[in-house]
Order: sequence, then C-alpha cells, then structure tokens
Amino acid sequence: MCELLGMSANVPTDICFSFTGLMQRGGKTGPHSDGWGITFYEGRGFRTFKDPNPSCRSRIAELVQEYPIKSCAVVSHIRQANRGGVSLENTHPFTRELWGRYWTFAHNGQLTDYEALDTGRFKPVGDTDSEMAFCWLLNQLEAKFPVLPDDLAPVYDYVASCCDKLRQLGVYNMLLSNGEYVLTYCTNNLHWITRRAPFGQASLIDEDVTIDFQKETTPNDVVTVIATQPLTNDENWHKMQQGEFGVFHFGELIHNRIL
Repeated sequence: MCELLGMSANVPTDICFSFTGLMQRGGKTGPHSDGWGITFYEGRGFRTFKDPNPSCRSRIAELVQEYPIKSCAVVSHIRQANRGGVSLENTHPFTRELWGRYWTFAHNGQLTDYEALDTGRFKPVGDTDSEMAFCWLLNQLEAKFPVLPDDLAPVYDYVASCCDKLRQLGVYNMLLSNGEYVLTYCTNNLHWITRRAPFGQASLIDEDVTIDFQKETTPNDVVTVIATQPLTNDENWHKMQQGEFGVFHFGELIHNRIL
C-alpha cells in the first residue's frame, strides 16, 4: 500500500518537517519505493514535483525537503505499486481542472473492477486504478453540478457518496484538494492532527528530527496535517473511522461525516 500526506493551513506554511518524515518511508523505513510526488498550491496555481524513484534516495525529494515552499494546501504521496507500472505518469498526485480550479488527488489502497468506471471527458494518462477513480469522481461531480453552487454542503455530501461507491471496489483512502479545501476519505488508515497555539515540540518517528513549532509559528496559526500513519511519536493524532469523510478549510475541520 502507498502512504498519503496532506496539509491544510490558515496561512502559507511549509511542510518540510512532515515531508522529511514521509520521505524516509519511501524505501528506507518503509517499502513505498515506487515513486513519490507532492503538489503545493499558490493562489489559483500549483506546482508539482514527482519522481518515479524512491523518495529516500531522490535528489528532487531532497530539494523539496530543504526548500521551504509555503502553501495553504498540500497533497503528497509515496507509492508502493500494485496497479500500473513504475513510471512518472503513474506517480501521484494527479491534477485536473474542474469548475475553473485545479483539483489534485492522491489515493492509498487497491481497487478491483475499476476498468468499467465511466470517466467521461476526464481521460487517465497512466494505467492506475487511482487515476481512473479520480477521473470517474470528477466526471460524476461535473454531471451532478455543471456549475459549482454557492452552498457547498450538497457537494461535500455527493463527494462522500461517490467515495462510498469507490470503497465498495476495495481499499480507498483519499486526499482531494482545490487549494482552498482539503477533502479526506478513509477506508482503513488515515490520521490527522491540528496544531494551534500554544505550540510545542514534536519529534519524527522515521528520522532523528525534532522541531519547536513555537519558534516557527505565530499565535494565530492553525495547521492540520493528514497522514496515512502518524509521523510523530509525541503528539495525539486522530484516527479516522471506516467510511469517515472530512473537509478541512484553512486548517479547520468544517465538515465531517461518519457512516
């Protein structure tokens, strides 16, 4: 299985600390050595770094680790291939345009019978179940909401129902973002933690690194990190339940549904 990493923050924030922990799991402390990727949103634009090589040995990953790109929404993924070969086009995250915004998606899990999913105009480039599920999800959303409504509650509910259908095909843990909202769905393993004042210290599980968040933040900062498995060993992470769907907006959980 792969691993996910996401962030939602109320001010542009770098994810270097969490990404440092995740990249060790890409072939060093974990078996996820079939590529990695990360997408940062900056305004309505985005920048993505991808590499089909293991993140623990990737020079590009080292750049991302050391280059403090600040963003309010981040989606990242390390891959252990099960559907589709090891290649750049099969490396998450995947990004498409819908409603005039770029949507970024990453998936952890394995689906069966996904070839029959109707993706409409959203055509997969690679041959993974994950990209197929993403294209299907966007096609469903566009058909249901040709124009994005002002009230987003029905959109959240519909995304959750679509995720429920995908979960019937296998294990489906998801991160989805348009740069303002970060949507999450859990089948079996997804955790999150919200950090706010008073900030303290935290130490990574996979690397001998400790950070004092108080020195890196202001009292008004709110930062939520989402990960397949907790990245620190001295904080209380929230484990999502099976079928749980959540929406984070600038660091705050604003919508939550548990089956």
